[in-house]
Amino acid sequence: MTSRRKWHRFIERIPNQAYLWVAIIIFGASGAVTRKLTEIGSQNLINGRNPISLCNVLFVGNICALMLLSIIYGRQWNKKVLNQISVSHWLVLSLVAILSGALAPGLIFQALALTNVNNVILVGRLEPPLALALSIWLLRERVNLWEIIGAIAAFVGVTLTVLLQPPGHTMMNMLGFHLGIGEIFATAGAVAAAVATVIGKKYTSHIPLGIFTIYRTALGTVVFFFLALLLYGKHHFVEVFSPFLWRWMLLYSVVIVVLGQSLWFKGLRASTVSVASLVGSFTPIAGILAAYFILDEAPTLPQYIGGSLIIVGIFISQIGVMRQTRLAAAPDMVDSTQAQQVEAEMGFKGI
Repeated sequence: MTSRRKWHRFIERIPNQAYLWVAIIIFGASGAVTRKLTEIGSQNLINGRNPISLCNVLFVGNICALMLLSIIYGRQWNKKVLNQISVSHWLVLSLVAILSGALAPGLIFQALALTNVNNVILVGRLEPPLALALSIWLLRERVNLWEIIGAIAAFVGVTLTVLLQPPGHTMMNMLGFHLGIGEIFATAGAVAAAVATVIGKKYTSHIPLGIFTIYRTALGTVVFFFLALLLYGKHHFVEVFSPFLWRWMLLYSVVIVVLGQSLWFKGLRASTVSVASLVGSFTPIAGILAAYFILDEAPTLPQYIGGSLIIVGIFISQIGVMRQTRLAAAPDMVDSTQAQQVEAEMGFKGI
């Protein structure tokens, strides 16, 4: 038996869940890795500017993701499929792309610049309960009691994480509460992502996943680029072609974008909704552990209190997902709409 055949047999024996778990570890570490890269850039300034700024990381990371998605899903972009998508659906898809591909990640990256990674991870957990509430209200979606209880617990946990923060220099007074500006940006990012999820669920569920993800990434990258130019000036991306930036972004892209996304898609293709949702729910835990080991960022008391409630809420919600799956005649494989929903529940994935 040749070594190549042995390698293929070894790959075939790996359970599909293993791919999902490794992908979740990679996605969870993305926030800490992003912060670490910006710290490295701040120690190696070029013309007084950080070559590995958060905007550069997001912009270059999205370009790398777009190349990967084009390889995986390029075949879906054929004339027959594209002709089936109406102009109105393209407009809705454009709105979803701007919200989830430009505004949400842009706000999250801005939050990473103003507060610690753990706060961004925990506050980002506002997205799933908000998306659930909007789905019930606007889409009249039926959910079980477990999911509602889990969403309430997670929402309370996020609220405590924000309100119990100790006083700091990046805070503002709002309605009598001292709120961190970074936490406000993270909250706004979660709201934008939740609204995009609900709109996508309502109007773009029939659009193939490949067309959805490639278009969202492409349009989101373009919109983010011009928004950054408008807000920060024409010199903001002047270091985007720096060899120093691309050396580090090559590592970031290979690990976070290419490896993470590839493993996630491979595991997702042969997994049920309940399995994918359960594995994805561990993303915040992986993120907190990564922040500790990569940045020496230990959780604070407010993060312990809020994070504990969030984690409890996540697992209560998973009970609801598993019960709902059992009611089906057979466990369904993840389709494009469910894939979007599972990824929304995971939060920030580095792109």
